[in-house]
Amino acid sequence: MQTRPLAHLRLLRLTALLCACLVTAAPALAEWQRAPEFTQDRPAAWINAKPMRIADLRGQVVLIDVWTFECWNCYRSFPLLRSVEERYGPRGLAVIGIHSPEYDRERDPKAVADKVREFELDHPVMIDNDFRYWEALDNRFWPAFYLVDRQGRIRYRFFGETHEGDIRAGQIEDALERLLAERE
Repeated sequence: MQTRPLAHLRLLRLTALLCACLVTAAPALAEWQRAPEFTQDRPAAWINAKPMRIADLRGQVVLIDVWTFECWNCYRSFPLLRSVEERYGPRGLAVIGIHSPEYDRERDPKAVADKVREFELDHPVMIDNDFRYWEALDNRFWPAFYLVDRQGRIRYRFFGETHEGDIRAGQIEDALERLLAERE
């Protein structure tokens, strides 16, 4: 009589192990979306850099931060962003900000530049007033963090306010470690 429950338990364990293997293998099987080309080529649409192309970042791991300056969740995430940039930058991480405005008053390039200085963001920021990059990413949230591998493929997406030491920050840093450990 005990053989039946033991066989049932073995079957459950085998099923759980198989499911765990499939979930673990899923990222390796997925076809990754290529990071879209930056949609602004006018110098006035870029802060802290001349107009960039995704190809300019090939060979680097890229963190794309989609934000807007009146979003509290966005600017509360900047300390983590600066910390990650400082720690991982020397290892090949590039951070690119994409400012996609929520309100009309956030469309003024001078106001965006003032906020970039206020928030002490030293990385390049593209002003996405027409939402073309937002749409190319199929984004729906502020803030949103996209991690792009050295070949230009979006490998990870994270959404929402993030602070050092919280679960999402740990997930972002783990993903960065994995991507930085990969070679072209």
